[in-house]
Amino acid sequence: MDPDVLGEPYECQKIDLGTDDEGPVEATLIRSRADRPTGRAVLYVHGFIDYFFQTHLADFYRERGWDFYALDLRKYGRSLLPHQTANFCRDLTEYFPELDEAARIIRDTDGHDTLLVNGHSTGGLIAVLWADARRDAGLVDGIFLNSPFFDFNASWFERRPLAATVDRLGRLAPYRIVPLGLSPVYGQSLHADHRGEWNYDLTWKPLAGFPVRAGWLGAIRRGQRQVRAGLRIPVPILLACSTRSFRGRRWDEAATLADAVLDVEHMVRAAPRLGRHVTIARFDGGLHDLVLSGSAVRERVLSEVARWADAFVGRTPPGAARPTSGPVADPADAVDAAPGAAPGGAADPAPSAADRARPTG
Repeated sequence: MDPDVLGEPYECQKIDLGTDDEGPVEATLIRSRADRPTGRAVLYVHGFIDYFFQTHLADFYRERGWDFYALDLRKYGRSLLPHQTANFCRDLTEYFPELDEAARIIRDTDGHDTLLVNGHSTGGLIAVLWADARRDAGLVDGIFLNSPFFDFNASWFERRPLAATVDRLGRLAPYRIVPLGLSPVYGQSLHADHRGEWNYDLTWKPLAGFPVRAGWLGAIRRGQRQVRAGLRIPVPILLACSTRSFRGRRWDEAATLADAVLDVEHMVRAAPRLGRHVTIARFDGGLHDLVLSGSAVRERVLSEVARWADAFVGRTPPGAARPTSGPVADPADAVDAAPGAAPGGAADPAPSAADRARPTG
């Protein structure tokens, strides 16, 4: 692997994905190894208008003996080439080749026997569709979903009849820009140059995002319809989200304590459709990217992830960091996905990129 823009201990390698209608295509696999190898690895998949920069998340996993990997998907972040339309795809299955290759490298080349997939927002939607499509291959041992993109945060008319019209437009004119711009409020709540505490590259993750294209919107809509129809993912899933959403397009302090991108109730409703072993945990004060929430919230989130992973994916080895004891959040947190859940939450229903992400203070 080559040195990564984040510096030590991160390294990366390009994944050649051939060409598409815009020219050469590549993805980027980032790696950071734990001090004590345990045969366990996590693969992080970012969201829309995003890339991997959350080094504190990698630290969390590495301290518990997990080798950390992240994918910058094609046309995102490190993988975005000058001739490409940023963050664009026509179908979410286009991302399966880089996920397949990342899993091959993690398991076959690097020799890991346990793989946890950590998907955020659009990355969560892509991850569950891929895991469902590869369910017989034994590639994945568990999935942690951080605020997955299971529906559009809009009215019923916009989410269904209007989105269907745009989907049809996308088949004819996939690069057509649709008036569905992202509010800058969420970005303002994150970035240290505005009202947040994190440094990241605004050329790869701009406050107002990139233009939404008709073809991309149609791809998301079709993927979400698959989730609503029901998946059969055979491995344990933890779905985590905030307890509330914020829908304003102008700055308000409430945006610092809620999901300012998606409707969290959509995520909760979709959870039982993913598979037979789903746990829901909701966190009061959580942002859309839960691990970028305020310090107290993100500590509760990571503590819950550690406990869930120990219970369902693989025990923390002796000597590695362990989750703290006691309740992880308020009574709204760690809610079962469906009636009949077992104790522990398992349900059984059918600056520049070179700057490490960190609080500035």
